[in-house]
Amino acid sequence: MKKKVAIIGSGPAALMLAANLDPEKFQVAIYEQNAAPARKFLVAGQGGFNLTHSEPLEQLRSRYFPSNFLDNALSVFSNEDLRIWLKNINIPTYVGSSKRVFPEKGIKPIEVLNTFLTTIHSRGVTLHTRWAWQGWNEKDDLIFNQEDLLQDIHTDIAVFSLGGGSWQVTGSNENWVKVFSEKGISTIPFQPSNCAAGIHWPEGLPGITEGQALKNIRVTTNGLSKDGELAITRFGLEGGAIYALAPSFRSSLNKKGFAELSLDLKPQLSIEEILSKISTRTSNHAISHRLREQVRLTEVQMTLLKNCTTKEEFVNPASIAAKIKNLTLRVNALAPTDEAISTVGGIDLTEVDSHFQLRKLPGAYCIGEMLDWDAPTGGYLLQACFSMGYYLAKHLNSLH
Repeated sequence: MKKKVAIIGSGPAALMLAANLDPEKFQVAIYEQNAAPARKFLVAGQGGFNLTHSEPLEQLRSRYFPSNFLDNALSVFSNEDLRIWLKNINIPTYVGSSKRVFPEKGIKPIEVLNTFLTTIHSRGVTLHTRWAWQGWNEKDDLIFNQEDLLQDIHTDIAVFSLGGGSWQVTGSNENWVKVFSEKGISTIPFQPSNCAAGIHWPEGLPGITEGQALKNIRVTTNGLSKDGELAITRFGLEGGAIYALAPSFRSSLNKKGFAELSLDLKPQLSIEEILSKISTRTSNHAISHRLREQVRLTEVQMTLLKNCTTKEEFVNPASIAAKIKNLTLRVNALAPTDEAISTVGGIDLTEVDSHFQLRKLPGAYCIGEMLDWDAPTGGYLLQACFSMGYYLAKHLNSLH
């Protein structure tokens, strides 16, 4: 007799699990609280649909925190394995200039999702929408609210893939945390990751520079550096370099209530080279002209420097050269959790075994962003979810 598997949630980890459970061994049903599946998956696709990253596996492993958390899953289902698997279900991919992996040009996120859904339906998986999980009854059966009607579902295996705390409009909310806590399962409050850093700008600066880009710069905090492009907003700074350093900002904010970052506006030039370009005594041009023409500072860089230095510092070649290489800003907050690309927190990793089974609830598993792990953007988040889903499917297939 087939074992009944209930998958709660329909994100990438859940879909990958459902697509790889043996249909000869399992009767699989997905329960989704929204009217349609995988809404966060589709929203993520609107900003550039990178499915994974192409870097070597050992380097890929190093992107995840805590270290070694995903080693087993990535060994079983790596980034290369994912590309092969996607090709087999007619989603060919290519490696972009950033080394990120995308669906071939012309393939839209909704087409990727529909291909996943076609795959799971072909394997006999049923998808129930508008079924919101409420908890367990006294028999440890699952309780759902199905359009204001409570339903109890008995299942042999329950897999929770309920998401983190970001982008709550997609249904990825924290409502489930209380239910698990009441069951005696340790949870950690959600905090933002891959998000903007809040800066208390000098008065008037955001109105001048909002939405403008700082290109080809370097951001450093706590000894960690990242090159990239940033956008100035009223809240602060956002962009890939800031997202990558969010864990370090978060650590400092939790410990001290603030963090500091340093902007190097010209990482390709040394401070001596900058000084040489702007200190010439034969030039009759004002220092602003020399900074634009000789150092090639953009208008947004110039505005930032003028507003974050005194007049005396700006006109002094040694002082302004030092500021170009090390403009220190204080981070007073990270973006709200709901505005973050991803979150950390959720189910404490000590609560699950090496196959993501809850130690206190045999037969119940947790996968995806609802577990307390972290990774940068660039395909790493989706790869982790896909790997967890595939790894658990392989494990369950081997047990039954």
